[in-house]
Amino acid sequence: MSTHHTDLRNLRALPDGGGAVLVVDAHGSIVMCSEAVRELLGLTPGDLCGRPVADLLADSGMWPLKGVHGDLELRRRDGTTVMMCLETLPMLSPGGEGLVVHITPLRLAVRRQEDEALVRALFRQQRVGLAIHSMDLTTTRLNLSPHQLGTAPVGTEDDTDPASVYGRCVQDTLIPADAEAVLAQLQRVAETGEPMVDWVHSARLRSEPGRERAQSFSAFRLHSANGRAIGVAVVFTDVTQEHAARERISLLQAAAERIGRSLAVPTVARELADVLVERGFASMAAVDLTQGVLLGREPGEAGPETAFQRVAVASFDGEWPPEIHPSGATFEMPGLAEEQVRRGTGGLRPRLDQWRAGPVLDPDEAQVLLPDAAESFLLVPLSARGLVLGTLMLWRTAAVTPFGEDDAALAEEIASRAALGLDNARRYTREHRTVEALQRSLLPPAVTETRAARTAGSYVPAGSTEGVGGAWFDVIPLSSSRLAFVIGGVTGHGLNAAATMGRLRTAVQTLGDLDLPPGELLAHLDDLVVRLGDVEPPPGDVPGDAPPTATGATCLYCVYDPLAGRCEMASAGHPPPVFAAPGVPAEVVDVKPGPPLGVDSLPFEPVGFDIPPGSMLAFYNLPLLSQPDGTPAERLARMRAVLAADASEGTTPTRTGRTLLHDLLPGPPDDDVTLLVARMRPLPPDAVATWRFPADPAVVAEARTAVEAQLERWNLMHLAFPTELITSELVTNAIRYGGAPVGLRLIRDENLVCEVSDASQTQPRLRRARLSDEGGRGLFLIAQLSSRWGSRYTDTGKTIWAEQPLGDAGR
Repeated sequence: MSTHHTDLRNLRALPDGGGAVLVVDAHGSIVMCSEAVRELLGLTPGDLCGRPVADLLADSGMWPLKGVHGDLELRRRDGTTVMMCLETLPMLSPGGEGLVVHITPLRLAVRRQEDEALVRALFRQQRVGLAIHSMDLTTTRLNLSPHQLGTAPVGTEDDTDPASVYGRCVQDTLIPADAEAVLAQLQRVAETGEPMVDWVHSARLRSEPGRERAQSFSAFRLHSANGRAIGVAVVFTDVTQEHAARERISLLQAAAERIGRSLAVPTVARELADVLVERGFASMAAVDLTQGVLLGREPGEAGPETAFQRVAVASFDGEWPPEIHPSGATFEMPGLAEEQVRRGTGGLRPRLDQWRAGPVLDPDEAQVLLPDAAESFLLVPLSARGLVLGTLMLWRTAAVTPFGEDDAALAEEIASRAALGLDNARRYTREHRTVEALQRSLLPPAVTETRAARTAGSYVPAGSTEGVGGAWFDVIPLSSSRLAFVIGGVTGHGLNAAATMGRLRTAVQTLGDLDLPPGELLAHLDDLVVRLGDVEPPPGDVPGDAPPTATGATCLYCVYDPLAGRCEMASAGHPPPVFAAPGVPAEVVDVKPGPPLGVDSLPFEPVGFDIPPGSMLAFYNLPLLSQPDGTPAERLARMRAVLAADASEGTTPTRTGRTLLHDLLPGPPDDDVTLLVARMRPLPPDAVATWRFPADPAVVAEARTAVEAQLERWNLMHLAFPTELITSELVTNAIRYGGAPVGLRLIRDENLVCEVSDASQTQPRLRRARLSDEGGRGLFLIAQLSSRWGSRYTDTGKTIWAEQPLGDAGR
């Protein structure tokens, strides 16, 4: 009895969950109630204790309440009524059987019923998983049986009982890698109380580790009535198909974004391999292309003897297996794969254990197809427009689900897009090589060597077709052992710019043959560019991206005279060269660049300076100084330092050019780079003989005698007869038409040069004399006796010259 009395007292402290508790004795009187009645009915416990419970009923006929469970109207203190949900529970009391009555506002009762219904429905679900874990993350309740989870073999005793998972943990269900990730998320929820909503992760079962399985997890922390954390509730659903579809779309998007952005074939191949491995589609990937594709050629049909090159590889751990071909290797496709490549069909081998258990593979085949760690293999041809470009080979290790038909279809879709990108890059490579080949064909030999100078020219094409174009340099032999150094550039890029550059180079060579001074030559070239601009078609009439144009081209023209040891140059918008004499600091030549060609009609100011023996000149274009590893001024200072050191040490121009390019070009330039390095060497004094004669016909014989004597000293008597004839004709004409003292000079270089100077500004003209003419055959005779001849203006008149090869005896 006392125990019952104590239990009744404890009812005052029981949580009422929004309701009130009344204890009614066997006589129907209220003997105890909770404080909640004050809020529900407006009455205090003191008001109710000792009163019949029937006084509270709006319908007193409802008494007695034994077994009542439902909605009733109760009276409030103010006489109004309110609907309440009543629950009664029989109770033994000292006077007989009493009741415990729980009254709850109707709206709260409905909500509690909904909550209970929801929990019952969740735990009865078989498509939506619901688990409750204790704070140590062991399972206390689960709505799915082990059989439904896939963790128990069918037929075991506990394969249909959800209660059989009590005390288990996530590690008992999922493979270690997936279990570790899931536990980390649940631990975070348990520690922080922050819910986790719709977190999707791989959830491969221990019973089927090779089957892909994705689950969506939502978790929240559970608390007791007094707010103490008691566990973590987890709702999980199988979203494998939806996850696979999202992953497929994501992979396709990633492939579309990365593949095809570049127009370099190796880059496209590398991006293809990388995206498939980085996104987890394959453990290893290799892209093999026919060698013709790498060269930009039109791909042909793949056959047994077609050479493939492994262009790109990627591995999940960053280490490529040494037992198979690495990147850069060249091989023939094995017979196991060649037929599939030729037919353009893929090859799928979900399991390689059967392959390994079969006939032993040829070592060459294994080097292409079979890495040791691979457990699954997929081959996809890379084809565009019906032509095979190469293959995509994919492998998966044992830790990943083997390739299936869906994977093969997805790989083929990605490969088809990649093949279009590769074919575009191949065409671009072909165009790039065409432009570069044209550009190189229009340039002179890289190294030239004469008695006057040794030169080394370098042309570094841009890394893309957009950059390849009209940069050029040239070394032009002039009369009297002189040389002309030319460097320039055409605005624009591509085939049009290269062709325009060829036109300008030809024009400069033609004007150079006229022996014009640098400033005058550039003025004539400027006029030519203006005329070309007048006749060029408008942009809309020219196929391609841009019309060919020479307007805005730059050019620097420099003439070196080894006999005088002097240079003269002028510039049309081109940067001045760097000059380095032995033993002194290198300096930039103080030449004022005029406007680019065809832009303005201003004159081009020449500058002349002396060239000590062994001096070096470096001509360059601006892209050599416009690189990301320093300002143009810093890079120019580095160039000057290299030239100063090499000029003093006597380094060859070839080595100096290589040093400058290695130091100043960290990678492929955005625009063509040209560099021309020249080391000057004057002719020795004994290679020149000079005379001056008065304007008297009697000196012609003296001139012949002097020439004969000089040729004897040079051991060139085999040239005495033609040289005397040339001398006689030139001196005679100079005396007849010049009317002033005549200069005569012999130069022994690679050729024998005979020069005659006079004060006349009238240029000689070669013509064919008639049979009746008494004269007019002098120049015709000179042209027959010499390998080439010409004339040039000087400050005091003109000079006519003729060259003869020395022959073996004169060398």
